[in-house]
Amino acid sequence: MSERLKNEYEPDVVTPPGETLAETLQEMGMSQTELATRIGKTQKAVIDIIKHNAAITPETAIGLERVLGIPASFWLNRERRYRESIARMEQREKTVDWVAWLKSFPVRAMINQGLIQDSDDKANLVDQLLRYFGVASPDQWNEVWTAPNATYRKSKVFNLKPEANSVWLRRGELQAQEIECAPYDKDVFLEALNEIRGLTSAPARQFQEEVVRLCAEAGVAVVFTPPIKGAPVYGVTRWLTPDKALIQLSLRGKWEDILWFTFFHEAAHIIKHGKRDVFVEGSDNDGEQEEEADRYARDFLIPPKNYRRLRTMDYRKAATVKRFAAEIGVSAAIVVGRLQHDKHMRRDFLNGLRRRFDFV
Repeated sequence: MSERLKNEYEPDVVTPPGETLAETLQEMGMSQTELATRIGKTQKAVIDIIKHNAAITPETAIGLERVLGIPASFWLNRERRYRESIARMEQREKTVDWVAWLKSFPVRAMINQGLIQDSDDKANLVDQLLRYFGVASPDQWNEVWTAPNATYRKSKVFNLKPEANSVWLRRGELQAQEIECAPYDKDVFLEALNEIRGLTSAPARQFQEEVVRLCAEAGVAVVFTPPIKGAPVYGVTRWLTPDKALIQLSLRGKWEDILWFTFFHEAAHIIKHGKRDVFVEGSDNDGEQEEEADRYARDFLIPPKNYRRLRTMDYRKAATVKRFAAEIGVSAAIVVGRLQHDKHMRRDFLNGLRRRFDFV
């Protein structure tokens, strides 16, 4: 939608076309009876238009154009705008009744992140929230996000705070809409993952752009979404269309090894699991598919035979870890993170080899 259409002027009050018609007849010295005769309508039909009890139809508009010399488009546009203004006033009354719905959402956090605009008018905030989610009412929001058949309903982490989580997940959808992707191709995606593995030591800005580009060429939209209050979600994998998948990652103070493990974990869901499945990752994920994705990410980053060899080395020395990481082509942080996770070293050991990312 163009900016012109988005920002089209919407006046609070639109005078009904019947008033304009009455004024025109008065200026021309024509009675309502004469107009009715000239356009082939009953006098009651003309009175109903003037009193706003009946709409101006295309046929009547053409008749008014021929009799009064005022284009049919003028009358039809006036009628449309008037009826729209009435509908908007009726909707605003409903919106006022929905203000309590706002309390369930992190509205202030959304304002701070620029997702909606600040306003003292609560009804306006409700309207902005509905537009953000692309739904007509709170009932439709519930159907999309929390009804039993909703996309994310099966996720335990989503159900902890569905309103806040839906804000974060919706933002990822909107980000993904801006990424043009080729149709999904598994072989191309696997090639991309091998290339991305070699980017794990690259500066953040470089690998972020390359990951997005490489995955888009394989039919996968990768988005980095700032976290929002109340949404303890680390990542999500879902299919937007049969040919376009989404990997969405959260980036609040994320250690680089956790970021990369999460990315390859999500990639595993795309490669190995069904297109109808949705995976929302939190702190309590379990299940066979999650374990399979964990194994894929772990072994893809550090193949088992290489990891066994590492265990025979003096891996408590930074120089050893850096040399080993360079040999297998990954960031040293990934090696440290794996050793810490497997409890072969303390969580605070060799953290100087781990970068911490906090994307803007």
